[in-house]
Amino acid sequence: MNEQFQRLIDRAEQLMARIESILPQPLAQPDWTASIAFRYRKRSSGHGVIEPVRHVGAMHLDQLKEIEQQKEKIQRNTEQFVRGLPANNVLLTGARGTGKSSLIRACLHTYADQGLRLIEVDKADMVDLPDLVEVVSQRPEKFIVFCDDLSFEEGEPGYKALKSILDGSVAATTPNVLIYVTSNRRHLLPEYMKDNLSYAPSDDGEIHPGEVVEEKISLSERFGLWVSFYPFSQDEYLTIVAQWLSSFNVDAAAIEAAKPEALVWALERGSRSGRVAFQFARDYAGKHAQA
Repeated sequence: MNEQFQRLIDRAEQLMARIESILPQPLAQPDWTASIAFRYRKRSSGHGVIEPVRHVGAMHLDQLKEIEQQKEKIQRNTEQFVRGLPANNVLLTGARGTGKSSLIRACLHTYADQGLRLIEVDKADMVDLPDLVEVVSQRPEKFIVFCDDLSFEEGEPGYKALKSILDGSVAATTPNVLIYVTSNRRHLLPEYMKDNLSYAPSDDGEIHPGEVVEEKISLSERFGLWVSFYPFSQDEYLTIVAQWLSSFNVDAAAIEAAKPEALVWALERGSRSGRVAFQFARDYAGKHAQA
């Protein structure tokens, strides 16, 4: 009888272990000394985990050219944040490849020794933002929660979670957490011609947006700081090419000679972005190093 009872207990414990493995688990603290950057990821079981980024791509503010005004705004806001002064959540929008993500990485490297840390979150995991913020809220470090290339479609659940965290929850904002987001959409949601139909004129002729438009701008306006990026001119593009070639130890004469090739490279790709400039510089420097 005792044997049967023990077998029953063992089977019950195995069953409970299996059930516990699929139940939601509290978000665990990672080793915060392992890196200056982290990623929030969902496992196949549905459990969230904060993972250290073992090899953080190096980027420095002086490497970023032709975005001086944008750089000044982001650096000032980030410095206020790490010093414990009032600072804003940031929305960086505009042309692709103009340095939005690179600028955030550069700020991370600049202020990491002052306690700045970064946690990258995918759009699909935005629904877990409240749990993530709760985990880091008692830490001494300052955290930028970063989402790259963010845009929402109608009805996506992460939209409301982000809206609540930014401004609108019953809970107070967490002083050691800021949200930095990059996007090609200024309002983070698709905008359609039919949305204009919801605009209505008042008696004095002033035009007011309707509920559809109000809802679409309600998320982006919760970011305290908007920073816009614009396509580069040809001269600006060539300046960026020269900077990256110089970082690859290409001499001044070769940099000057590379200009026509750099313009053809941009023409073939249909873009004079900073990303295209970096890709050209890497190709050119590698090709001529072998010559």
